Amino acid sequence: MAAVQNVGIVGAGAAGLTAAILLADAGIQVEVLEKADAPQTLGSGITLQGNALRIFRQLGVWEQIEAKGYPFSTLGLRAPNPDGTVIAVLEDIRTGGDDLPATLGMYRPDLTAILRERAEQAGARISYGKIVTGIADDCDSVTVSTADGGTARYDLLIGADGLHSAVRKAIGIDVEPKPTGMGIWRAFVERPEDVVRTDLTYGGPCFIAGYCPTGPDTIYAYLVEKAQERKHEDGPRIMAELAAAYGGPWNEIRANLDHSARINYTWFTAHLVDGPWNRGRAVIIGDAAHSCPPTVAQGAAMALEDAAVLAELLIQADHITETLWKEFTDRRLDRAKAVVNASVQLGQWMLDGVRDADVPGLMHSLAVMLKEPA
Repeated sequence: MAAVQNVGIVGAGAAGLTAAILLADAGIQVEVLEKADAPQTLGSGITLQGNALRIFRQLGVWEQIEAKGYPFSTLGLRAPNPDGTVIAVLEDIRTGGDDLPATLGMYRPDLTAILRERAEQAGARISYGKIVTGIADDCDSVTVSTADGGTARYDLLIGADGLHSAVRKAIGIDVEPKPTGMGIWRAFVERPEDVVRTDLTYGGPCFIAGYCPTGPDTIYAYLVEKAQERKHEDGPRIMAELAAAYGGPWNEIRANLDHSARINYTWFTAHLVDGPWNRGRAVIIGDAAHSCPPTVAQGAAMALEDAAVLAELLIQADHITETLWKEFTDRRLDRAKAVVNASVQLGQWMLDGVRDADVPGLMHSLAVMLKEPA
């Protein structure tokens, strides 16, 4: 018998839904508490590395995700010149195994919709409009209070509620994401015909200019700069001005950066809860426990791995014990820390103008580690 029979999960994102699927498949009663009033239908693109795709295959949704997304296994490097000259096309390491693509881009709401449908088919219940206001742990169970005046009691509570996790705060973990010094413009636009993979351009007016195909007709394009105060309504103009230095597909991308394009600006942040992620019978995973700049595109993959490992341990154990939590920490903390540190280091090298940094060495060592299942 599993260590728990009734689990509450806060957050209906990729991490929360992955945990819900795996636990519900094992016959565990699962309720997902989502603060939004309804499923979200708007968003941008997401880059998913092979180790994330490996989890999707475990969930039985890989074929659906492959059909909705845009898989590829190479990485292009372009020069910061008016022609966008291709410098190199590199074979990427397939961290999910040789039978899966190295990378897949897709529209984030499509990903969430696939996982949500799968979770509901498994028997998980998703409750919307549930804002967590309090958590009480009596050693044998956890009682959750919500802003609508409701309460619910679970054998275990999983906080998969993102960067500004209410669960993290409620259980007394005083760690918050901190800016790393970079900001990123993202735009969701039509796919130029010659965009068939992620291409990165280093240098020019931005630290990085890049894009990722998210389907047959769409991409998300991004420009990374020094963090500053920006107004979202100025996005089309600012992105077009910054992108003017880059050629190749950027010429077409720039033409699509009008006020109908979905554009947003955020600062890179990072944090890591450097120790056990649980307090009693409440535990945090994904962006609630760790976050990093998207410089190695591993944020989603780390969150999915957290959910899969936690579910595996809960299903295999007979009881929740300190041994279970120690094994969870041993399997997740160092791996997540390596990703956070590498992501921050890559950005810091660019901020400091380091020209002889061993970027290929860092990326290779990280990929080799990630190719081993979590």
